[in-house]
Amino acid sequence: MKHGVTRQQIVAAADDLFYRQGFECTSFADITAAVNISRGNLYHHFKVKDDILDAVIEARLCKTQDTLGQWEADGATPMERIELYVKSLLCNWPLIKEHGCPVGTLCTELAKLDHDAREDSVKILALFRQWLKNQFLALNSVEDPDVLAMQVLSWSQGVASMGNAFKDLQYVKREVQKMCDWLQAVPLNPK
Repeated sequence: MKHGVTRQQIVAAADDLFYRQGFECTSFADITAAVNISRGNLYHHFKVKDDILDAVIEARLCKTQDTLGQWEADGATPMERIELYVKSLLCNWPLIKEHGCPVGTLCTELAKLDHDAREDSVKILALFRQWLKNQFLALNSVEDPDVLAMQVLSWSQGVASMGNAFKDLQYVKREVQKMCDWLQAVPLNPK
């Protein structure tokens, strides 16, 4: 395998393992088994697990930016784009049901560990926050766009957590509908 390809495979496997079993519970042996490489090959690319974590966070930041760009392209209006964000809870339900929100679970785990990378992991949530804020700005909402963005972000994270805890798709569907109804009722400034 070429150097760059192997590195990408390591990061992808570690990302999946960190999501499914947690950062702390994932060992180098887990990652080498997932990629089918030797421990020496892994050490050639990453000296410590924290270096892998940094690469995973960077990959998740890039993936989030790509997702936000796709929602920009797919949604004709700011309201449609926010609804795409909200409805992603349903699109991602099979994963959320089993493991929770990949961003929320990583941020929570790193906070519990008081890990140095916690602030970097929060940058992923910050991307969503800023993007949602920009959508509310474009809507010309009466209320503070950042407050609205945080409300949507925290509501969706709560729904993901409860959906995961109770494995209840009907609950998630109801909450997604409530969020969409709430969005339609957000007061707007006259244009």
